[in-house]
Amino acid sequence: MVTQAARAMWERFEPVHDLVYFAPEARRAADGLGMRGFWMGYFALRAAPLGPVPAPVVTACFYVFNPGRVARALPDAWRYAAPGDVLDARESAMDAAMTRLFGPDVVSSTRMTEAADLAWRAAEAADTAGRPLAAANQALDRPRPSCARLWQALTTLREHRGDGHVATLVGHGVAPVAAMVLKAAAGESDADLLREGRKWDHADWRAAEKELRERGWLDEDGALTPAGIAGRAAIEAQTDAVAEGPWRTLGQEDTARLAELLDPLAVAIRDSDLLPPGNPVGVTGAGKGG
Repeated sequence: MVTQAARAMWERFEPVHDLVYFAPEARRAADGLGMRGFWMGYFALRAAPLGPVPAPVVTACFYVFNPGRVARALPDAWRYAAPGDVLDARESAMDAAMTRLFGPDVVSSTRMTEAADLAWRAAEAADTAGRPLAAANQALDRPRPSCARLWQALTTLREHRGDGHVATLVGHGVAPVAAMVLKAAAGESDADLLREGRKWDHADWRAAEKELRERGWLDEDGALTPAGIAGRAAIEAQTDAVAEGPWRTLGQEDTARLAELLDPLAVAIRDSDLLPPGNPVGVTGAGKGG
């Protein structure tokens, strides 16, 4: 039941977190800091809680990106803006994006405050041992505006889940490109979008497919075999299991209440067409409307 809650909550909080990638307010914030292009802004906005780290650290934490893609953005981004300034701009951008999408009455409502406080409790309860992105986000100060507080709490929970997913992939011997091949083969995301966005070439992709075929997880047509379906299901199940801690601490009743409060937010983001076609984040639903 708890691991089911872990996945159900991810389906709700992932769209809210994704505003930092796809909302125009985030791009304007990055541009205003002097960042050069979408990807420099992406890496700076997401990596800022870690401090002014070099590219190899971010490559390791983010896992699926070609090291060259990261190195084109970092550490150069920190010459344009210090991580603390990036964090301030990120918080303001998320406040503005949520106000525009949900409306001022929603972001100032008691429901928003309740959701923010419940999510913050869950985020505080997250065990960040071995989870660098979650730990870095969890250590940030509590934002005063409710919507910014909600976004930051959900981001901590998202990175907590992501760190656990990376550890699970490593434990199962699934390398970065192979992880994306599996996601595409499962029909969660568009293969070309994943490959091009993470800056891997066709040779890298073909090599990962070959490795998965030799492992017995892909057939000659690139579809998952029964062994591949089972292997991927095991990875997803373990990812859910190691993400259960915050929801166990929050409790079934409060977790269900937070899900109820997040439902209309996730649906509003989905209905806004803000998430790009091809679904690079792999969300299969967005609240009750998903």
